[in-house]
Amino acid sequence: MAELSPDLSGEWRIDPNHTRIGFSTRHAMVTKVRGAFNDVEGVIHADAGNPANSSVRVTIKVASIDTRSAQRDEHLRTNDFFDAPTYPEITFVSSRIDQIEDVNFIVIGDLTIRGVTQEISLPIEFLGVERDPTGLLRAGFEGSRRIDRQQFGVKWNTALDSGGVLVSDKITLEFEVSAVKVEKTPGAS
Repeated sequence: MAELSPDLSGEWRIDPNHTRIGFSTRHAMVTKVRGAFNDVEGVIHADAGNPANSSVRVTIKVASIDTRSAQRDEHLRTNDFFDAPTYPEITFVSSRIDQIEDVNFIVIGDLTIRGVTQEISLPIEFLGVERDPTGLLRAGFEGSRRIDRQQFGVKWNTALDSGGVLVSDKITLEFEVSAVKVEKTPGAS
């Protein structure tokens, strides 16, 4: 297996302005609804020489949900779905990172939604490291994973005349992450 760029090693902060943590699901069994959470923060500790020593921690503010429909977003914040007043955050904390191929990883960890924690495996692709025009060192990652929302206590639905349901239980999580390296200033300890 190829070794990752040594530039990847260190601490990285997720840049919420250039990151999309989103989802998609079937609506009325015939179309897809897509959305994202606009308030995301997180830290990635990367060890390019030994990815198993790496870790990820992400916090998402539920109230920041955005599906491009204010009425739907308000409904998603209620007890029918995320219950944002009671459970204001969704968290993910890695327990293990396995390098599968040169730039492909499985990030295993605990996803907590509505106070329910489930271990999930996230396939993630490392897209590279580049210095942006402002001098910041950035790393890019992306991936997706299907989950069953019922396993996290998100159970609201309504039956359709055809026998189907309004909202699919299967949700595809989508990750497009830009992280900025926390660079130590000379002389700092």
